[in-house]
Amino acid sequence: MKKIVFLAIVAIALFACNRNKPSENQNKSGEKQVLSETNSVNTSTASDAMTTFSIEEIVNQYLQIKNGLASDNGTEAANGGNAFVESIAKIDITSLPSDKRKVWEDIYSDAKEMAEHIGKNADKLEHQREHFEILSKDMYDLVKTFGSKQVLYKYSDSMYNNGKGAFWLNETKEIKNPYMGKAMSNSGTLEEEIK
Repeated sequence: MKKIVFLAIVAIALFACNRNKPSENQNKSGEKQVLSETNSVNTSTASDAMTTFSIEEIVNQYLQIKNGLASDNGTEAANGGNAFVESIAKIDITSLPSDKRKVWEDIYSDAKEMAEHIGKNADKLEHQREHFEILSKDMYDLVKTFGSKQVLYKYSDSMYNNGKGAFWLNETKEIKNPYMGKAMSNSGTLEEEIK
């Protein structure tokens, strides 16, 4: 009889404990709901940060440099380089998520230095082109990471730099080769359309 009473008390206690405790399925769905809400907040915050952060101004100045070099106009390229240096220094990265901030920090000083060289050497087209080649790599990485409001086209020229080649970003499908200038302004190969 004591065993039956003991078993009954244990059964009642277990039943009572399970009634107050949510089932495993309820708990998991509750966790999923919380995780979903957390992800929604993180995505929203990241999206808001990206709307306040923009590289459009420096993209436009990069294109000014490119167009100056394509028309053998070192002064126009230098003006674009100087404007690029001013603009890149004003970009506020405080709202960026840490992974995007890291990309920015890895590229920032190099891109700024290349633009400075282009800006200070209006009378040295070939020197400007050497720095433009490196700036193009930086801009490609920035556009791929942060996006651009305009469609850009990545073109390459396999003949530049004694056959080593180089690429650049173009705002139209019409080729404007910054490495060959007026001599071969329409030479190049389309590699990628960046939307």
